[in-house]
Amino acid sequence: MPHDLALALRSPASLTVSHRVSRAFAIALLALAVFAALLLAAGKDPLRAYGDTLLYVFGNFYGFSELLVRMTPLLLTAVAVALPTRLGLINVGGEGQLYMGAWLATAGALGFSDLPAWLLLPLLTALGFAGGALWALLPGMLRAARLVNETISTLLLNYIAPLIVSFFIFGPWRSADSASYPQSAAFVDAARLPSFAGTRIHLGLIYGLACLVLYGFVMRRTFWGLEMRAIGGNPEASRRLGIPVSRYIIAAMAIGGGIAGIAGMAEVSALQGRLVAALSPGYGYVGFLVAWLAGGRVVGILVMAFLFAVISSVGDILQITQGVPYAVINLLMAVILFIVLGQRRVGSRP
Repeated sequence: MPHDLALALRSPASLTVSHRVSRAFAIALLALAVFAALLLAAGKDPLRAYGDTLLYVFGNFYGFSELLVRMTPLLLTAVAVALPTRLGLINVGGEGQLYMGAWLATAGALGFSDLPAWLLLPLLTALGFAGGALWALLPGMLRAARLVNETISTLLLNYIAPLIVSFFIFGPWRSADSASYPQSAAFVDAARLPSFAGTRIHLGLIYGLACLVLYGFVMRRTFWGLEMRAIGGNPEASRRLGIPVSRYIIAAMAIGGGIAGIAGMAEVSALQGRLVAALSPGYGYVGFLVAWLAGGRVVGILVMAFLFAVISSVGDILQITQGVPYAVINLLMAVILFIVLGQRRVGSRP
């Protein structure tokens, strides 16, 4: 293996920012090579697939704008995972928190449709945050009380949130105009997040970048961030030093869930214009992978979110040009995960 690639794939503990970026791209290139071999074995043309993807994403403004649209929920759900991670917590519930943020934002959009946009949009943002925060609050409280591991509780809640959404769009919120495909009534124009330059890039991208910058600032430049990193390093020692560990656990889980809830609010308000059952193709799970591969670092999250947005575009192109189902992209993400697990295992010490 060439020296640069070996350096890029080594243990992340001692890497600089530039090395972390090169490591991320090295992992992606290796995963794409393995995936290409699988496509070739299935009788498909991987070179054409990758060439069409690059042409679609970077060859025209519309394709690149759609890349940023895909990147938006990944940024938000990744920050939702990265924040609790600094305390040693594992929030796998970004998907459910996204759904509950969309659900509560929809309640606001339908219930306060007579408000002007300058009042309604901040209200929907707050409701989206509240929906995700409340959904993450229970696992945080159970973890703070040392009753249930947050990994298990957040993961299980991911299966409940879409059922709640389905109950409402099949029941009290079902639109009379969509008998064949149950969904809520359409939002009024005042409840739609603004888009930019005639594209589908919307205000949610600004929300995502703002949350990412704020997360980095808090963790590196504030006393709260110092205490959170201390808890993540040694919770028992932090507790003996008088740091309110339980309160930090509850707050970090709730705030992280709220950020994922904003992603759900942005999806229904900016893109769908109503609440639908198939709201997310797994943004919460991919966001978890983004945050984990980035090591919870700001630049890493930005790079990995962009990278995974490109990877998801491969699925679209394969579906259009070669008749491969979009779900095959899960195979590519699994390859990336196994490569990272493998290189971390090799680079770890006893």
